[in-house]
Amino acid sequence: MQSLSAFRPFARRRLASAIGLGVALSLTLGACASNKQKKDQAYVARDVETLYLAAKDALDRNQYRQAAAMFDEVERQHPYSVWARRAQLMSAFAYFVAKEYTESISSSQRFLSLHPGSREAPYAYYMIAVSYYEQISGVQRDQRITQQALDALGELIRRYPNSDYAVDARLKVDLARDHLAGKEMEVGRYYQQQGLYLAAIIRFRTVVDQYDTTSHTPEALHRLVEAYLALGLPEEAQKAAAVLGANYPSSKWYQRSYALMNTKVKPMPAPVSAKAESGR
Repeated sequence: MQSLSAFRPFARRRLASAIGLGVALSLTLGACASNKQKKDQAYVARDVETLYLAAKDALDRNQYRQAAAMFDEVERQHPYSVWARRAQLMSAFAYFVAKEYTESISSSQRFLSLHPGSREAPYAYYMIAVSYYEQISGVQRDQRITQQALDALGELIRRYPNSDYAVDARLKVDLARDHLAGKEMEVGRYYQQQGLYLAAIIRFRTVVDQYDTTSHTPEALHRLVEAYLALGLPEEAQKAAAVLGANYPSSKWYQRSYALMNTKVKPMPAPVSAKAESGR
């Protein structure tokens, strides 16, 4: 997964051009701690430019949650201004870097509902996608969020295939698919260890059929060889091993399948590395 430090310059470059140059004005939120909550809740009308530039100043000072709340205030106090439209996207970005991903998604979706044809729409779709993407957890946990990330990334690519955001989205799609394949492999290996070979085969076949371009495919084919042999299905094991040998002849997984098949069934073509050694 790409680091947040790599993402920030990518996102900021495009948002910085929208706000222009100006002197950032700071807001006094109160020096007395006892009055802080009261002042935070109070509605203080301010002109839109003062609000926006103060929010931008908080963002520049890495006060992301405060900046997001202040950008939201721009929209609340001046909902029909050009600044409000910009503030929605800036709010989404500020929430993102604060790791408040649900709020970032909400701000981006609100922007798209109000400005679906805006030239900034690709960025809003990108913010939704990466907010899901950053929540992807280890393969040991439920992968619903990974599928949501894939769906959002796919929507961005479908709508704006030639945008800069689509380039990054395609890379993330590959990584997310590899992650889902990893989950299938983990479950399949568990079933195999428990002797539930049919259930394991279903998982390994899913990787081979649906995630064939991922890094997990060679192992999935080898695990199919093992599972089929355990069930007494040497012909099916032979087919899986042949596919493995044809597509990944130099992988360690084919070397293992080669040794297994030659021990339990019949000779197979030697792995590439074994051929090279025998020719010396």
